[in-house]
Amino acid sequence: MTLPDRTAPLEAPSAGEALHSSDPPVRMTRWLAVGSLIGLILLGLAWELVLAPVRPGGSLLALKVLPLCIPLAGLLKNRMYTYRWVSLLVWLYFTEGVVRAYSDRSPGAWLAGLEVLLCLTLFAACALHVRLRLRHARDVRQSQPPVQV
Repeated sequence: MTLPDRTAPLEAPSAGEALHSSDPPVRMTRWLAVGSLIGLILLGLAWELVLAPVRPGGSLLALKVLPLCIPLAGLLKNRMYTYRWVSLLVWLYFTEGVVRAYSDRSPGAWLAGLEVLLCLTLFAACALHVRLRLRHARDVRQSQPPVQV
């Protein structure tokens, strides 16, 4: 069993990798996803600690943002798998926002509406990002000549 040579220079990214990372629509969906995720984190903290806490002085509901912090590194590293599972995780926060938009009084209802908007933005950005990257990979694969053995 041989170990990989860690002293060798890193290979340049393939043409497909270089294109998908610099493609403007893919870049836009990436930053829209990252921005809306950071917005959800900041909104959750501000909502439960300062703006409209359940109890005066803040509440432990601020801990609900911890699961949102986990995928942030994966989105920043442009990992496809992270975009896929974040698009599922976000529906928990969407549900909370819808419930609290109808049950809370103002300003909590307005903050819940903002949470719903950020969740929809995050879902759309993640879904579109995955779709664009898969389409690009398919196009690159089809444009390459078949390998003959």
